[in-house]
Amino acid sequence: MIDATYLKAGRTPSSLGVNRDLGPLIGRTKGGINTKLHAATDANGRPLSFFITAGQISDYTGAAALLDDLPKAKWMLADRGYDADWFRDALEQKGIKPCLPGRKSRSLPVKYDKPRYERRNRIEIMFGRLKDWRRVATRYDRQPSASPH
Repeated sequence: MIDATYLKAGRTPSSLGVNRDLGPLIGRTKGGINTKLHAATDANGRPLSFFITAGQISDYTGAAALLDDLPKAKWMLADRGYDADWFRDALEQKGIKPCLPGRKSRSLPVKYDKPRYERRNRIEIMFGRLKDWRRVATRYDRQPSASPH
């Protein structure tokens, strides 16, 4: 499964100034100043890999970054934000069947396995559990990696 969630930027990273660059991987969205966390999980919702982008970046960017880290799987569950022909083709080249509904703007509707798609809530539960930790739910660091020097 693959999905993304927003992480609010706290007071410190968002205090970089209104007219200046907001810094690494912090972007303005309708909901304020955010960072977007993209994740790939296994069938049980256990996280396999993460990728972080600025808040206004499309889900396609996260999908392209996580594509190489995907393990062998039969199916890939994702929401409409990941519906692109190139993503479907890349999954099929890896031997993974895409199970994602088509965008509403598609001229021809895409068929997908609806009962299997209902299991996508497991990645949403994983994000909810991650956000139980205050440090993950709100970004307090100015830099994307808070590793000690």
